[in-house]
This record gives sequence, structure tokens and C-alpha cells, in this order.
Amino acid sequence: MKVAVLGGGPAGLYFAISMKLRDAAHEVVVFERNKPDDTFGWGVVLSDETLDNLAENDAKSAAAIREHFAYWDDIAVIHKGVRTLSTGHGFCGIGRMRLLVLLQERARELGVDLRFQTEVDDTEKLMAEYDLVIAADGLNSRTRSKFAEHFHPDVDTRKCKFVWLGTKQKFDGAFTFIFEKTEHGWVWAHAYQFDPETATFIVECTQETWEKFGFGEMSQQESIAVCERIFKDHLDGHALMTNANHIRGSAWINFPRVLCERWSYKNLALMGDAAATAHFSIGSGTKLALESAIAMADYLHSEPTLEAAFTKYEDARRLEVLRLQSAARNSMEWFEEVERYLDLDPVQFNYSLLTRSQRISHENLRLRDAQWLGGAEEWFQSQAGANGKASRAPMFAPYKLREMELKNRVVVSPMAQYKAVDGTPTDWHFVHYAERAKGGAGMVTVEMTCVSPEGRITPGCPGFYKPEHEVAWKRIVDFVHAETDAKICAQIGHAGAKGSTQVGWEEGDAPLKQDNWPLLSASETPWSPQNQTPKAMTRADMDRVRDQFVSATEMAQRCGFDMIELHMAHGYLLSSFISPVTNLRTDDYGGSLENRMRYPLEVFHAVRAVWPKEKPISVRISANDWVGDEGVTPQEAVEIARILQAAGVDICDVSAGQTSIRAKPVYGRMFQTPFSDRIRNETGMATMAVGNIYEPDHVNSILMAGRADLVCLARPHLADPYWTLHAAAQLGDKGVTWPSPYWPGRDQLYRLAERGPEQMTGKV
Repeated sequence: MKVAVLGGGPAGLYFAISMKLRDAAHEVVVFERNKPDDTFGWGVVLSDETLDNLAENDAKSAAAIREHFAYWDDIAVIHKGVRTLSTGHGFCGIGRMRLLVLLQERARELGVDLRFQTEVDDTEKLMAEYDLVIAADGLNSRTRSKFAEHFHPDVDTRKCKFVWLGTKQKFDGAFTFIFEKTEHGWVWAHAYQFDPETATFIVECTQETWEKFGFGEMSQQESIAVCERIFKDHLDGHALMTNANHIRGSAWINFPRVLCERWSYKNLALMGDAAATAHFSIGSGTKLALESAIAMADYLHSEPTLEAAFTKYEDARRLEVLRLQSAARNSMEWFEEVERYLDLDPVQFNYSLLTRSQRISHENLRLRDAQWLGGAEEWFQSQAGANGKASRAPMFAPYKLREMELKNRVVVSPMAQYKAVDGTPTDWHFVHYAERAKGGAGMVTVEMTCVSPEGRITPGCPGFYKPEHEVAWKRIVDFVHAETDAKICAQIGHAGAKGSTQVGWEEGDAPLKQDNWPLLSASETPWSPQNQTPKAMTRADMDRVRDQFVSATEMAQRCGFDMIELHMAHGYLLSSFISPVTNLRTDDYGGSLENRMRYPLEVFHAVRAVWPKEKPISVRISANDWVGDEGVTPQEAVEIARILQAAGVDICDVSAGQTSIRAKPVYGRMFQTPFSDRIRNETGMATMAVGNIYEPDHVNSILMAGRADLVCLARPHLADPYWTLHAAAQLGDKGVTWPSPYWPGRDQLYRLAERGPEQMTGKV
């Protein structure tokens, strides 16, 4: 093949090498507009896995690269004057210039034609002259821009400003993060050694801090001088350096996250940063470039046509790129919002930083550095007041709200059962809740229980409005209190426009086929075109429904519930007032957030007045309507939480969505936890995290990082009522309480757990 490569960075050079290795007869030309010794960075980071991939592809260049690596195993975090060190992370770095020189030498050795200081202005002409053109022309790819209508690039310019510098200061073999509070705000550095004498030193801050310093008006040297002053205590007199060969190397920029819908067009394909970028805070950009080069070379020799090779390349690499971009996005967003975490204790702050990308979990940290994690767990338990139980995971720390004390941080989420008869819970509910209360969770929350017949979601939903309901609920609550040490919470709500629908295993959220009842909502906004239009509530309707909430609360108290939760989420009645998607009112209850919160707050205050002072009240909200700026956004959710906090709500149950059929949620594990994280760390309000949380690792990492105070699991408890007890056995924790009749089963489980996890699951 006759191959042209645009760009002499790691992606372009390594692809050229890989092609020549597979067939020396290929004619490969690399066009690079800069000089051979031009570079816009200092050091790059690779993993052991990437090194192994390079060695398998080309042992010679891999050996040369490995010879120049600087290795480090530790991560140091300097925050509030405290240096926290954890180990077992396994990184290696090399100077970007050194890497390029080694790749240039190997490319020449294999017969690659390297043409530096060569501009390619006519890409179409190049495509006509060559069988294959690879555009590895970097972050600001001209090729990507020229053929944007075919590649459909999505370039997201991010919030923070950063500048890529170097220094002769040593960092003791540790990847070091330094956070400094200045007169204009926080500034932080990412520093790591990449050769015996030199380290990368990336300085980053928010746009607001950058503007207050006036970095945009400073010369290159003035900017560096300010950074040297900020980090003088960590530089030991060493200067900060910019790239000598190119002024662009020290320019402050905003990171552009690049993702293209397609990576190929005719005989042209994108590679490296031209196709996709990964934020520097996880150091995977070069890894993606090198591994993509290997993959493309492989497919060009294994597939029958160029088109087939491109298809295989995109299909195989896109998943890996998206996976790393997801981790990079999490890491990038953590740094963008780092100021919300900087008041955390150094122990918790360090944990939050280490787990920011979600690639490192709680138990993975234990494998890396059991001593550090043990100390962090001890700190967490001490903060929770669990003296004498310092070795336990965060999920087993106690928690107190008002006078209610929970034995641990696991909550069984409310899950609709649709088994009530005329609003009355049945034996199904008794068995369902009794089993989950015996299962080890600190608290069980019952499904949304409605304040009136017309406030039910379905005919199978339970209520708090008839004497028979009180008898049935009290039987359940009494059992939970008599036979377990779990607490039990009543979620109280009104379905609003989502009422009079079929039960869950029929057609969800669809109206009943017959005998529908009239609906109320904030406005005459139907849930969907097939659902009936609700009546917009009048003041008289508001008074009546408010009083129904009060009566329901009084019944919950007579039943003995330990806590109540008001359902102000998911498009139900109180939620319909909060969300601008469903609240179209023009009176005092619509428009501004203050007005939209007016009636939900009125209900809360009326309920709080009759609920015992020693018992807490939670409120569940939808922290994101997932309809863009038309609905509640995560930013507005923070203000909603502030309003609830000021009103006296004890804890916010942070859910999201289900307020509009137009919603486009972004799913994933723990996908709603960031909303809880934001509310908790921007307001100081206690929160509960929900949403696709299903492993003990998830629970422990959420708690230890300070992303929530309690963690709610729904579906895992449907599949396994004893989820918490089984999680404890899996983690080797024997401090949980099993029902005494079940002790023989407990002991067998502990014995099996000691032999290995496969014994617990029967996979032997």
C-alpha cells in the first residue's frame, strides 16, 4: 500500500512503524508541519498494560521506550498543608520529546519517509495520490475540520484553564497533586517525574480564578512567575519552564473534549487526538493513540477491503475509547468542581480524588494500599461515632438523624408492589417488608403510600386514608421493631397527573382500561397524549390535599414509623409544582423557583407540625428532568435542596427524571450519584444516593468519598432480600446482626466466604 500519515506525533509515527512491521513493502510517508524537535508537552504517562501491548507489537521500540521510563507507584495529595501518600498505583512516564525521538529513529530504521516542516494544504489531492491517508494531526486537526460534514465531530470546550509546564524539581517518585488557596481562589497542580531530571507540572484553575489573576493579559514569563509564587513551597527554589521551541507550549487553554460520530471517510481515517481526546488528569491520551495505531495496522492486514478494515477499527476501538472517555470525563468534571470538595477532611478529600474516575473502587484501593485504606476506614468510623469498630467498611458505620439511629448506611429503596386491595396492604406486603427488614439494611422505606383514593398511582397502590390501612401497616411496623434492629420509613405521596394508571407489569404509566378516576396536578398538563388531562389545582384543592397529607402523616405516626419521606419527585403531584415542565401556572404558585416551591413547602410545614420533633423527615426530589434547560437542572436542584434545608428537611433523597416523557437520561452505574454529591457538598445538607447502585463497592465508595450519607438500593433488594448480610459475608465483616433462627445459615456462609467468593456463589 501507498500510505500517507498526517502528523508526526505518537499516533502517526507508531502507525507508520506498525504498517512497516507488517509489510516492509508498504510505502509510508509521514507529513509533519513542525520541526522534529518541536513538541507541545513535557511528559506522557503510560500503564504496564500499554507497555505490554507495545512489546507484543514491536519488541525493539518497546525496549527502547522502557529503557527511558521513570516509574512511580505512589500518589501524593497535598491539601490543607497535609501530604497524604497512597501506594500501589503503578505508573510510568517518559518525556514526550524523548518518545518522539525514539519513534522517529525506529520509523527511519524501518524505511518510513519522514517529512518535517511540510504543510499539506490539499488533503483531497493526497487522498487521490495515496491508497490510504491517516489523519493523526492532533487536537486541532485541520483534517477533522475540513471534513466535518462526514466525521460529525462534537467538540466540548471545558470549564477550567490549564497550562502545561515543566520543572527540575523532584517529586519523590510520586504522582503529586498540589492544591493551594490563593487570594483569587484555588489553584492546583498535577506533577510527575518523566526522567531523572525533569517533571511535568500542569497548573490548573477555574475560569473565574484565571480571570481574577489576569493571566490572559500577562506575558508568558509573567504568568510563569505567578505560578512559581503560588507553588513556591513545593518547588524548592526550582523554576517552572515552558517549551523553549514553541510559545504555544505554555499557553493557557481550556481542554477540548473531542468525539466524532465517524472516524473514516473514503480512504481517509482519523487517529489519536484528531478522533477522540481523553482529559490529561487520567493520562490516557497517548495510550489511546498507540493502541489505535496497532489496531488499525492489524485490521488493514486482516480484513479483505479498506472499508471492512475501517469498520472493524471503528467498532473495536470505539468501545474502548468511550470507556476511557467516560472515566476521563468523570475525572475532568471532578477537577472542574473541585472547589466543592476542598473543605473536606484531607482523608476524605484524598479518597474522593483517588476514586474520581470510577475506575478505582473501594476494594481495588484495598488491593493497592490496604494500610492506607484501613486508616481511612478507621477515620470514617470515628467520624460516625463508632468507637471500637474501626476496621469496618463505611457501609457498616452508624448514622443518626434527629433521634433516629441507624445501625448502618444501607437503605432499602421504596419499590412499588401493586398488591394492595382498596389501598390496604396485604400479606404480600407483610412478607415483603419483613424479609427485607431481616436482611440487614439499616432502614427499609415502604413504597409510595397515597393520601387519598384518587391520589393513588394504580388500583394496587397502598394508602394512608382508611382505618383498615392503619391496622395493616401497624402489623408490619410492629414486626419490624419486634424482630429486627432495622428502622422503617413511610414514603407519603400523591400521584397527581400520573395517577389512575395500570399496574407495573401491565402497560406502565398508561391509563386504566376502565374506571379511571379524575386527576389533579399543578397545571392542565397530561403525563402523555394517551393519559387524561388533570385539573389544575384550585386553592380549595390545595387545602384539601394538604390536609390529606397531614392525616396520612398522623396515621404513619400511630403506626409507629420511624421516619417519613415526602415524595416530591418523578412527576407526581408535589413534583408537578416544582418542575417547570409540568408547572405552567401564572399565579403565585408558578414561574420562579420560589413560587414553584411554595405549595410543596406548605405541605411540608403542615406535615412537620404534626410529626414528632424527635423523628426525621426526608424529601425525595428529581434533581434533573433530563430535558435540558426547560426543566429542573442539577444546578437548580442545588437551590431546591437549599430551600428544603432552610425549611427544616433533615435529608434529601436525590433521585432524577421520570417527570416527562421527553426526558433523555444518561444511564450507567451510580448514574444519579453525582446529583447527590453536588447537593451534599455545595449545601452541606445530608443526602441519600440512589440509581443503579448494586455492589458493596459502590456503596462504600459513595460513602467514603462523601458523595452521600445514606445509600439506597432497590432492584438488588428485589433479587436478594438479604443483600446487606450477604455483602457483609463477602467483605469478611461479622459484626452484622442475623436473625437468631438463621445462625446456622450464617455460619455456613462465613465458612464458604473464607474459602473464596466462588464458594458463596456456587461457581466451583
